[in-house]
Amino acid sequence: MQHFQTYLHDEEGTAALGAALARALAPGLTIYLHGDLGAGKTALTRAMLHAAGYAGHVKSPTYTLAEPYRVALGPRQVEVIHFDLYRLAGPDEFLDAGFRDYFNENTVCVIEWPEKAEGVLPAPDINVHLSISGDGREIELRGLSDQGCQCLDRLNFAPNL
Repeated sequence: MQHFQTYLHDEEGTAALGAALARALAPGLTIYLHGDLGAGKTALTRAMLHAAGYAGHVKSPTYTLAEPYRVALGPRQVEVIHFDLYRLAGPDEFLDAGFRDYFNENTVCVIEWPEKAEGVLPAPDINVHLSISGDGREIELRGLSDQGCQCLDRLNFAPNL
């Protein structure tokens, strides 16, 4: 599977997809999250982190721009870096902060508002598009690299209809 699209009826659906995604992740992935304010980008990331074993509070890194979380992906402990680039002044600010150092084979980087650092961000392995639709959300995941496609192949999610 290189492409996955579904409708999430409520927060429970978003949490279930986040949990399924956590089970499919592998170190080294870069995931872009696209969507308007309130579309569920942070909610999806929070569900994914909790399902991967992070027990603490997961906040939106709107003001800090990046928050690291230590989680288990299978038997391996890895760091997931949650970026929220909404308040980023431009791509140079991303580079000046040294954020490119986080992108390596030992981390998973999840980036909200990636267009704010366009041209300097590493290419995504998975693009996630979320949009509000009625009382729920439309969500589309697209694998853009071998590793991203393998992750989506491992994704085991059946939405509640």
